[in-house]
Amino acid sequence: MKQVIYKESISTDQQLQMTGYLTHGLCLDGTAEVRFNGQKLTLHKNDSFILSRSELGEVINTTADFQVKIVYVLAEFVELATPLSNYGMRGGIMLFQDPVMHLGQEQADRLNASLGYIRQCIYTIDHLFYRDLLLNAVQRMILDFFDFHAAMYGNEIVTTPAAMLMNGFIELLEQGSFRNHRELAYYSDQLNVTSKHLSETVKKYSGYPANHWINRYTALDISRLLRNPDITIQELADMFGFSSVSHLNRYVRNQLGINPTEMRR
Repeated sequence: MKQVIYKESISTDQQLQMTGYLTHGLCLDGTAEVRFNGQKLTLHKNDSFILSRSELGEVINTTADFQVKIVYVLAEFVELATPLSNYGMRGGIMLFQDPVMHLGQEQADRLNASLGYIRQCIYTIDHLFYRDLLLNAVQRMILDFFDFHAAMYGNEIVTTPAAMLMNGFIELLEQGSFRNHRELAYYSDQLNVTSKHLSETVKKYSGYPANHWINRYTALDISRLLRNPDITIQELADMFGFSSVSHLNRYVRNQLGINPTEMRR
């Protein structure tokens, strides 16, 4: 399975084939009507968008002059490429609710260049550090999206009951609770709700169940720490409460598709 795919078109059939990928796009011209997670969206020139679950994207109609650049990134590869910031978690949750951002011309030009660079890297298959090259290119794109989103929304917090519960859940994760607690019951107890209610609310609000976010925070933190050569794999296993290095290895491979030792090569 390819980790990164570049396209200059979008269709419902294409989206359905990209299950497991995140869609990152920029409308260059024209207009398109798209439905994502049951919500109807209209894309215009210089609109950027991220569909956290590509298979939920349905293309209703496009004008004759519609032009788009699309980069599909496998979810596990996004985890590896995510910069050392938890902003992507909050931003990702907000983007599930409102996946379109209208960019200024300078921002659109910058994102266009980042998407074009990914296309260039995809075809540089003879590069001796091909995988790292792709990771770097995807991270550059992610940082652009972070910058655009943060400039538009900052730390805006929605105060609906569901959003407040979601924010409380994310705050527990950002405090590092996942290092010692990866069971859903701990978080529901802390938030004074049932595990079922928490999981259903988180899925409705973010598109993924609560366990997904617990594992995502854990995997991101492990991948960060693996970049520090002074921390041994055994120390990492102890830090996260794994019973053995092999248990840690299985967890990381399940979440990121690669062993910790391979990530350090």
